Amino acid sequence: MPLRTTKTWFGVVLDTRDARALARFYSDLLGWQVFTDEPGWATVAPSKDAGYNLGFQTDAGYVRPVWPAGEGDPQMSMHLDLEVDDLDEAVAHALSVGAELAQFQPQETVRVLLDPAGHPFCLYLDDEAD
Repeated sequence: MPLRTTKTWFGVVLDTRDARALARFYSDLLGWQVFTDEPGWATVAPSKDAGYNLGFQTDAGYVRPVWPAGEGDPQMSMHLDLEVDDLDEAVAHALSVGAELAQFQPQETVRVLLDPAGHPFCLYLDDEAD
């Protein structure tokens, strides 16, 4: 039986050493608002009624992942994919708000970047568009 709920809010939570700082990064990156900003926990969303958000939880034991991970390296547990209209422009914006371009780039229409906590995220062009 699938999960049943009357709620319509969905979120993804990323662990980090500084929840507030990572929330500010994603707020700047996505143009979203910070809705919760308290010690150890922060959230961003496009609007109060959007129905989805990104959450950030401070974890004192957080270890920055390595991407791509090698033998024995801390591995990412997930990554975000963000479709963009102009890849070069989107990468420039991401870098300007604090992202880091990953050294390894596996595809021509995708750019892998790292947020300030080391979580990989991909900016990509839809090959099927138009």
